[in-house]
Amino acid sequence: MSKKHFIESYCRVTTDTIYVNGKKVFEAQDEDALAFLKAAYQWLEPGHPKFFKMDGLSKLAFIAAESLLSLLDEKEKDVALILANRASSLETDRKHQESIQDKENYYPSPAVFVYTLPNICIGEISIKHGFYSENAFFLTENFDASFMTMYANELLTLEKAERVLCGWVDFD
Repeated sequence: MSKKHFIESYCRVTTDTIYVNGKKVFEAQDEDALAFLKAAYQWLEPGHPKFFKMDGLSKLAFIAAESLLSLLDEKEKDVALILANRASSLETDRKHQESIQDKENYYPSPAVFVYTLPNICIGEISIKHGFYSENAFFLTENFDASFMTMYANELLTLEKAERVLCGWVDFD
């Protein structure tokens, strides 16, 4: 008989609020998304100083993950990560392109370039929590719940992970 899989917890991060399992857990009125994410980081106190070097996409994924992973046993390491969005790392790609196009101040920053891949946010979460599990970042036009469910169920059924953290992370 196959094991039943279910959603244990969920998180939604808007431009000014974090909800966990439908309950508002944090709110801050800031004029921009990055200021809100910084305030959320200070509220969560995850102790990960690399947060301040991350791009917006990685900060958003990190904050959402921290909001959920704080509910787990700290020793939990067998968590797969599956994320998706429609724009990849476009917000950071634009910044990188601007640094290349500016002929007066031409200096493409390695600190920006490192975040021109969407899977870097998975790496940041994995580093913080010591995960060595399965992970993937998909690009789709819209959130595809059936695909994410199928992929998560497959990982769980094949015992590639004990839990799966998955979601739509769109910062653009």
